[in-house]
Amino acid sequence: MNLHRRSQRWAGIGVGLIVSAAGAALAAAPKPPPTAPTMAAVIADSVAADWRPLDPEQTLYLQLEGGRVILELAPQFAPAHVKNIKTLVRQRYFDGLKILRVQDNYVVQWGDPEAGNRDQARALGAAQPRLVPEFSIGYDAQSPFTRLPGTDGYAPVAGFAAGFAVGRDPASKQTWLAHCYGALGVGRDDAEDSGNGAELYVVIGHAPRHLDRNIAVVGRVIQGIEWLSALPRGSASMGFFAKPEQRIALHSIRLAADLPAAERVDLDILRTDTKTWNAWVESRRNRQESWFKRAAGFADLCNIPVPVRAHPAR
Repeated sequence: MNLHRRSQRWAGIGVGLIVSAAGAALAAAPKPPPTAPTMAAVIADSVAADWRPLDPEQTLYLQLEGGRVILELAPQFAPAHVKNIKTLVRQRYFDGLKILRVQDNYVVQWGDPEAGNRDQARALGAAQPRLVPEFSIGYDAQSPFTRLPGTDGYAPVAGFAAGFAVGRDPASKQTWLAHCYGALGVGRDDAEDSGNGAELYVVIGHAPRHLDRNIAVVGRVIQGIEWLSALPRGSASMGFFAKPEQRIALHSIRLAADLPAAERVDLDILRTDTKTWNAWVESRRNRQESWFKRAAGFADLCNIPVPVRAHPAR
């Protein structure tokens, strides 16, 4: 009501002055923040240079009865283990072996059921039986890295490098792949050098980041995770199958590079060193879709999946 009385009292000052004051007030008012893009909009606005093709020489096709699982290897982070795994794959080591363990909210693990029996274990051929552990690897200041805003409970610094979720320790100059959903790891016994890649696992549950820097992580699933996550769970301790007949057969594992082009899946991965990637991270940290009423303002390292798409027709 005070404003109404004031307006009556000032009515004779002149229309020009009142309009001028109103214009100044509007000019001084803060502009509303621009609307951030949704995840779909970020991908829609991306350009070809924001994507990288999947390298056939670093791509595994794991064939199950239900379908194909595609995995990307990460030799930048575990070169000796990746080399050993590729040697085993090219020797057809995994063909016909078994999924031994499916633990709910944890991992799917496969390997040779007779690995502990010297007389019946499948021969490793040219692959190394033991490897120096590659739980982390050194990096230098020039190594590509996109830091994730916020803090991480398992690493001094967290972010993305070469398309993978990683932790970093600037004090020791060490970096490592994080145990996010879909991570591919190397099973081992108590001895640090006992993992050689002949027994592998994939994370199918909540990210078990406590495993970081305790096991060599060598890659991740980029397509077909559903064929692993939907497998029947093992009923014995830690998800192992109680009876041999319950184990699930691996039909084969192949390197994409060893298959004819017509049998490959041509995929692209969103690069993690671009402005588009930064926009993607922000779209995950502060969701803009109409369903969301409150922005979290935060995203865990494993809550930011790296987008994959079918390569556009050339």
